[in-house]
Amino acid sequence: MDVSGKTVLLTGGSAGIGRELARQLKAKGAKVILTGRNVERLDFMRAEGFETIRADLSNADGVDALVRDLGERPIDVLINNAGQGVDHDFRKAAPDANASDGCIYANLNAPVRLITALLPRLRERGEAAIVNVTSGLAIAPRAGSPVYCATKAGLRSYTKALRAQLKGENIHVIEALPPVVDTQMTADRDGNKLSPQDCASQIMAAIEGNRDEANVGMVKILRVVNSISPKLAESIMLRF
Repeated sequence: MDVSGKTVLLTGGSAGIGRELARQLKAKGAKVILTGRNVERLDFMRAEGFETIRADLSNADGVDALVRDLGERPIDVLINNAGQGVDHDFRKAAPDANASDGCIYANLNAPVRLITALLPRLRERGEAAIVNVTSGLAIAPRAGSPVYCATKAGLRSYTKALRAQLKGENIHVIEALPPVVDTQMTADRDGNKLSPQDCASQIMAAIEGNRDEANVGMVKILRVVNSISPKLAESIMLRF
């Protein structure tokens, strides 16, 4: 897909991977409408020339408000990038069951609800795309983040089924699977982290190349290991 001239709705576009995606899309000539929750970050992105919408996607009301704020404008590309993490590790302390609800909604329910709402206008475009950002953890879970991993695995499954449903239509469905990226969500994680810029550039390559998946960074290796032995891939990731 040539993104020049396309209108892109990018959720979670005021920081991290989303912010770099917004900048790279704009540099390629796309009009980017980005969402976020932090007012200061949205103001910063607005100063860079982006249209911004403040949206809390951790509940149905927030998603519906975003759709209303979009009005009737056409959308060529929907990128479901917004996501939340949540502490849920019984080895450290008893988790707060209520704390998981926002994570589950933002990571899984919100993309489904947005796709359902916006699919009619995507179908009206000559060429359109849906990009769902999951994670390498959708392939094999990390022991320390069971709820987050479950939401990403759920979105991966939904993306595959959606792609099959829309086969032959004008909408290309892409899944982006990042590794550990240096963002606010991973600030307390040690080890090597991919830069948001590099992650965004690899997702951009998948969009422009009309690929079904963007296996980013070390996820390429995880995919190979998983194709040889899913049990081995799982045993490696569950150590963390």
